[in-house]
Amino acid sequence: MTAIVCVSQSWGIGRDGALLFRISADHKRFRTLTVGKTVILGHKTLDTFPGGKPLKDRRNIVLSHRDPGAEIAHSFDEAAALGGDDAIVIGGASVYMALLSRCDRVYVTKVDADPDADSFFPNLDDNPDWRIESESETFEENGLKFRYVDYVRK
Repeated sequence: MTAIVCVSQSWGIGRDGALLFRISADHKRFRTLTVGKTVILGHKTLDTFPGGKPLKDRRNIVLSHRDPGAEIAHSFDEAAALGGDDAIVIGGASVYMALLSRCDRVYVTKVDADPDADSFFPNLDDNPDWRIESESETFEENGLKFRYVDYVRK
């Protein structure tokens, strides 16, 4: 499995149920990496999508007890089994925490800003099980500097 996430300097990912950053280049990269794939997400993440609808051109597995118009998994184990090794975990925080141990790669967009967050992704820089495989140059959009950092499990 793989995960994809956009984080602040302190590895924050959200506040009050919303993403911390809206970066069009990051959204394009997200789309490129996930179209045609299986994505695993929580119902709160689904609620943040336009109309609360599953992502187009992807198989959506949602951890939920209600019918979100996508495949439903009732547990993290069920989601992992349905998604298989090629699935991409796209959030939120509890889904990342539960499934990160099953991931062998994480695509991270690191933003050089640190707004107040109430949900976080585990800091891979402080985790001895992970190493940086590649890192892009720094980009800037709407005053936000960011770079893409790909991590792999050691």
